[in-house]
Amino acid sequence: MNVDIIITNAFVLTMEGKGVGMMEDGAVAIKDNLIEAVGRSEDIKQSYSAAEEIDATGKLVMPGLIDAHIHTGLAIVRGVSQDINNWMQEGNWPFMKHVSADHHQKGSMMNIIEGVKVGTTTFCDYDSHMNDIVPNYAKIGARARVAELINEIPADIGDIPVGELYPFHAEIGDRKLQNNIRLLEQWHGAENGRITCMLGPHGPDMMSRELLKEVQALAEKYDTNVHMHVAQGDREIEQMVKRYGKRSIPFLDEIGYLNERLLAVHLTEATKEETELVAKRGAAMINCSGSIGIIDGIVPPLHEFIEAGGSAALGSDQAPGNNCNNMFNEMKFAAILNKVKHTDPAMFPAHLALRLVTIDAAEAVGLGEEVGSLKAGKKADLLIVDLAEPSLSPVITSPIRNIVPNLVYSAKGSEVEAVMVDGQFIMRERRLQTVDETNELQAAQAAAREISQSAECTIHPESVLLKRMEAGEL
Repeated sequence: MNVDIIITNAFVLTMEGKGVGMMEDGAVAIKDNLIEAVGRSEDIKQSYSAAEEIDATGKLVMPGLIDAHIHTGLAIVRGVSQDINNWMQEGNWPFMKHVSADHHQKGSMMNIIEGVKVGTTTFCDYDSHMNDIVPNYAKIGARARVAELINEIPADIGDIPVGELYPFHAEIGDRKLQNNIRLLEQWHGAENGRITCMLGPHGPDMMSRELLKEVQALAEKYDTNVHMHVAQGDREIEQMVKRYGKRSIPFLDEIGYLNERLLAVHLTEATKEETELVAKRGAAMINCSGSIGIIDGIVPPLHEFIEAGGSAALGSDQAPGNNCNNMFNEMKFAAILNKVKHTDPAMFPAHLALRLVTIDAAEAVGLGEEVGSLKAGKKADLLIVDLAEPSLSPVITSPIRNIVPNLVYSAKGSEVEAVMVDGQFIMRERRLQTVDETNELQAAQAAAREISQSAECTIHPESVLLKRMEAGEL
C-alpha cells in the first residue's frame, strides 16, 4: 500500500495502554493527515511503500505535546512579574494597560513559535483578542483549541483595591461573549479540523450568575467545552464569599457547572473536599505547576485530584508569570513539586507526567479520539526527538530503560528536531517551515518596545521591581 511518509528504525512511544507503549524498533506510516499504521519497522516496510522514508535510527518518535492552558498573547510582556507578591497588580498591570490587540497578536505568534520549537503541537489558547490571534495558528500550522476570555469587569480592573468587589458591566460581558460566539462561528472546525473552539468564562468571580448560565447553555448548543479558571487564588474566593456567601466550587456545583464539559484550571485554593467534588462530577483539572509555583508559591492538588479519579492535564499558563512555555519544563515541575509536597520520591513517576501532556491531556480537553497517542486512524501529530543529544544520552534499554525518565527530568525541548501536525512537518532540522521566525520575533520585539516606553509613566515609584532595578538586581 502506498503512503506519504514512513518513519522507521525508531524508538516509538505510542502512549497506548496504561503505560507509554514503548517499541524499540518501531515505525510509523502516515497517509494524508492520518497515521496509517504503527508497528515493527520490518513489518511496516514490508506492508507499505512511501514517497519519503525517514531513517530515525537513534531517535524517538512520540505524540506531539499538548499545552492544555496557555495565554499566548501575554507573552509580549514576558518576565515583568517575577519574585514579588501581587504579581498581577504590581508587576503585570502597569504593562498590560498599554497592550493593544496588535501587540497581543504579535506576542502570541512569538509564543506559538516558542511552543512549537519545544514540541507543543496542540495549544489550548485562552485569551483576549482571540479572533486576532487565531490566524497565527492557521499560518504556522499548529493545532489549536481556543477560547475568548469572557468577563464583565472593566479594563482598569488592576486599579481596583484588593478587597473591593469587582463592578460588573453587562455590556462588557455581552461584547466579549459575542466575540467568543464569532470565534465559534468562524473557526470551529477550520483548517481541516485543526482549529476547534471552546467557551472561555474568565472565572466565577468575574461575571454574573446570569452570564455564567448563558455560557453554559452555549456550550451545550455548540457541543463544546468550557475553559475556566476555578479557585485560582484567594482574591477569587474572597470575591465569591462576599457576593454569594459561597466559595467558588460549591457555587459552581449549585449552578450545575461541574460536569464533563468543564476544564477547571488551577484549583490552587481548592480544599481536599472541593478537589474531590470536581473530580467526582467529571470535570477535568488543568494544572500549571510552573506558573502557580512562581507567582503563588503553591503546589495545586493535582495528585489528590488524580487519586480521586479525575481526568487531568498540564498547561504552561502565561509568560509574564511563568516565563517559560515549555511542556518538558511542566512535566518536570509537576513531578518534582508533587514529590516534595508529599515527601515521597516514588510519587508522581515520569510516565504519569508524560501522559498528562499526551494521551491523558487529549482526553481531558476533548481531543482524545484525534490526538495524544500514535495509533492508526488518529491525526498525524508527532515529534522526532534526537536521543543523541547530551541531555538524553546515554540511551539504556536493558535491564532498565531510561528514555522516559530522561524525557521528563532531563530534556529541555531543544532535543526536538522535527514537529509534524496534521501530517505536515511544520519544523524540520530545528527550522520552522511555515513562518519566518526572525521576522516574527523582530515584530514582537518592536511591539514590546512600544509597550515598555508607555509603561514608564505607569510604574509606581515605590514598585519593588523598580527598586531592584535601581539596586542593580535586575
